[in-house]
Amino acid sequence: MVLDTHESYDLAAQEDRCAPRTRLTIPAQLRASGGRAFQTVVHDLSISGFSAAAVSRMHPGQLCWITLPGLESLQAEVVWWENSIAGCAFTQLLSPIVHDNILQQFAPSTIFRSAC
Repeated sequence: MVLDTHESYDLAAQEDRCAPRTRLTIPAQLRASGGRAFQTVVHDLSISGFSAAAVSRMHPGQLCWITLPGLESLQAEVVWWENSIAGCAFTQLLSPIVHDNILQQFAPSTIFRSAC
């Protein structure tokens, strides 16, 4: 069976919930749809998404764009917001090469697994 791009992304994003997510601290800019960009800090990153500080309330389903140092803005969708932290899923999976380069630049050596 051949999956279309959207189905394969959904499957990968679900599977990635058990993949290594790296805790890190990356200064970035985040912009919610219809809003202005603001400075933020990315707290964890995987190929399918990230969590970042967001003082203003963000709503599940809302589109946003994250700009990491040295990269173009990446589109994502807010999945959750709690205690001024937004969890977002990238619209397109992050390239593993780009992911690894970001980790080399910003991550401590600690990798953790999220609860499945």
